Amino acid sequence: MRLALSLRQAALAVALGAAATISGALVFEHVFGYVPCKLCLIQRNPYYIAIPLGLAAALLPPRWTRVGLWLLALIFVVSAGLGAYHSGVEWRVFAGPSDCGGGAGAGAGNVGDFLNQLQNTRVVSCTEAAWRFLGLSLAGWNVLISLGLAAFAAKAAIGKGFCLGR
Repeated sequence: MRLALSLRQAALAVALGAAATISGALVFEHVFGYVPCKLCLIQRNPYYIAIPLGLAAALLPPRWTRVGLWLLALIFVVSAGLGAYHSGVEWRVFAGPSDCGGGAGAGAGNVGDFLNQLQNTRVVSCTEAAWRFLGLSLAGWNVLISLGLAAFAAKAAIGKGFCLGR
């Protein structure tokens, strides 16, 4: 069975893949309580750029949709590089940023709340993988997902469409 996707459908699929990935990261953060480090937050930026770009590319004429798909491929190659760097930091292959800590919590209402918040704040290091599955941290999974989205976008941009199946 073959499923042929148009350029617009491929751009929409990349946007949806990016949205699903960033949604997963937000679930890990807000539902499961994994506080992201600085590099984790930086790795989200390509997704925040790709989602509206993919949606815009899906609405543009085919020539511009193809350009949008190439831009999406480039964005996800950069995203894979960010994930590889963070994975290397976790495995102690690279030195991480000196200011690598967790994201900011909710703002304190007064000085007493602020002091209590400081006592309960856990600084998250970029060198510690908070979670691993099949030996890969979230940064490692970001590399694989980003490379998959980059390859999908590039393949769609090369052809007149994208076929799934034989």
